[in-house]
Parts: sequence; structure tokens; C-alpha cells
Amino acid sequence: QVQLVESGGGVVQAGGSLRLSCAASGRTVSNYALGWFRQAPGKARDFVASISNTGDSAYYGNSVKGRFTISGDNAKNTVYLQMNNLKPEDTAVYYCAAVPQSEFTWATLSDYDYWGQGTQVTVSS
Repeated sequence: QVQLVESGGGVVQAGGSLRLSCAASGRTVSNYALGWFRQAPGKARDFVASISNTGDSAYYGNSVKGRFTISGDNAKNTVYLQMNNLKPEDTAVYYCAAVPQSEFTWATLSDYDYWGQGTQVTVSS
């Protein structure tokens, strides 16, 4: 069992920055890679970024490449999503999720076993 708690969401103007945090806990947390997804009203949940359990590999969705950076602090079991140059279309609820490290490279949304409660990010124009 893995528990995930997101924080750091809020309201920001276009062009601004936010940093989201995802604190992970549980006996088996070290066996999991973590990812970020987002869901805007009326839309499907989309992949944003993911990072391996060792932090040596990361993937990004096309819409956030060059603007968002995912990183991890293994000592704190926390993953961060630094979001720069935010756009109104980045407005969504952002979710942290955990996938077994063995499935990390090819994982899709349905492969993620555990999810946080989400944190709202609103970008005003």
C-alpha cells in the first residue's frame, strides 16, 4: 500500500511558476515510480511527467516539455513538479500517482496503482 499526498497548487498568472509536491509513504514505496497527471473540467486525465524510483529517468508529456521539471528527494520520499511559464491551458486538477518500477518505462494511466487526492492549479490570463 502506498499513500500519496499532493500540495502546492494555487492560482497564478500566465507566465508564472508553481511547484507541486507529492509526499509518498508506505512500506513498499521504494518499489514504485511516481508520476503526475492532470485533468481539466470535461476532459480526460492526461499524463504530465513521471520519474523512476531512483530518479535517473524521467518522461514528459509533449505539452509540458521545456516548461515543467520533475524531480525527487528519496530521503523525503517526495516528488516535485516545477512548473514554469504557465499557460491558461495548464489549468487542471493535478494528481500524483504511483506505478510499480518494473512497469515504469511503458506505463499508461491504467497501470498506476495508487493516486493522491489531487491539487487544483489555476492559471489566469
